[in-house]
Amino acid sequence: MFERFNDRARMVVVLAQQEARTLRHNYIGTEHLLLGLLREGGAAAPVFERFDVTTEEVQAQVARIIGQGDEVTTGQIPFTPRAKKVLELSLREALDSGDNYIRPEHILLGLLREGEGVAARILMDFAQLEEIRAAALGVAADRPREERAFRSQLSTLGPEVTEELMLRAAVGSKRALSLLVAGWLLFAVALGVGVLIGWAIWG
Repeated sequence: MFERFNDRARMVVVLAQQEARTLRHNYIGTEHLLLGLLREGGAAAPVFERFDVTTEEVQAQVARIIGQGDEVTTGQIPFTPRAKKVLELSLREALDSGDNYIRPEHILLGLLREGEGVAARILMDFAQLEEIRAAALGVAADRPREERAFRSQLSTLGPEVTEELMLRAAVGSKRALSLLVAGWLLFAVALGVGVLIGWAIWG
C-alpha cells in the first residue's frame, strides 16, 4: 500500500515509528499515527491548531493511557490491526476525494473514520470527532508550499530517517515493477502457446 502514499504521508509513518520507539512500544497503533501527523505538520496542522491539539498534550495522554514499554524495539515495528484499518480507510478517503495518492489529511480522516482507537479517544477530549472531521474535509491544501516545506524538513532529519523513508518508497516501487514484469511474462507465455497451437493446426 505504501506506493500509494505521497512523501509527506510516508513521513507520517516514519515519525509514527519513531514515537513508538521512544515509548518503547513494539507496535505502531493509532496513537502513534496521530503523533506522526502532529510532528509532520503538513495539511493536517491547521486542523490541530483549530482545536488546540498539540504534540506535547497527545504524548502526555498516550503515556497516561498506555504507559511506556519495557524494552527498546529494534528493526521495523508492525502495525496493529486497528492501525492497518486506519491506513486502509485513508486510501478510501483519498479515492473518495478524487486523489490517487494518500496524503497526511487522508490519514487523519482515516483515524476519525475508524473512530474507536486510542487516537480517536484522545481527540474526543478536544472536540467531537464529527467537528474535527468537518474541519479536516475543509482543509484546502496548498501543495506547492507544503512540498517546499517538506524538502526543508527532510534535510534536517538526518540520514537514518531519510534512508528509511526512501526504503519504504523503494519497496513499494519494486512490488509494482515485479507485478508488471510478471504480467508481461504471462503474456509472452500465452503468446508462445498460441503460436505453437497455430503451427499445430495449420501446419
